[in-house]
Amino acid sequence: MATFELSIGSPAPDFSLPATGGKILSLADFREKKLLIYFYPKDDTPGCTQQACALSSHLLQLNNLSLAVVGVSKDSMASHEKFAKRFDLKFPLLSDKDSDVCERYGVWKEKSMMGKTYMGIERSSFILDENGKMIALWRGVKPSEHLDWVMKEIK
Repeated sequence: MATFELSIGSPAPDFSLPATGGKILSLADFREKKLLIYFYPKDDTPGCTQQACALSSHLLQLNNLSLAVVGVSKDSMASHEKFAKRFDLKFPLLSDKDSDVCERYGVWKEKSMMGKTYMGIERSSFILDENGKMIALWRGVKPSEHLDWVMKEIK
């Protein structure tokens, strides 16, 4: 699949992915509200847990600002369900096991650690308006700063 050139004002790439709670969610399910779609590397790791728990604990406040939240990684649905239950996450986690959506959002990147290169998800966030257009994006997200960034962008 081709990577879309994403910038403020561009239409967001569509998606349809399995989600926690036994659902299949697509971009069309979030019309009429803003959407934070955030991509993270792996369930139940320190940074990903910090990021997810911060969003979940402020979800009511985010929803009151007409913002829905979904998290996306390549983890399996079994992993997502376990992660969501362990930390009582109040928003859906979507599984992109084939990296199709990650590629369309341009977050499937070559990374390196301790001299070894590998493919992985670049922690990134996208805020879409009610019509599915990009209103904010952040690549290379820092988990400790993520919630503040989201709040600033939607106010």
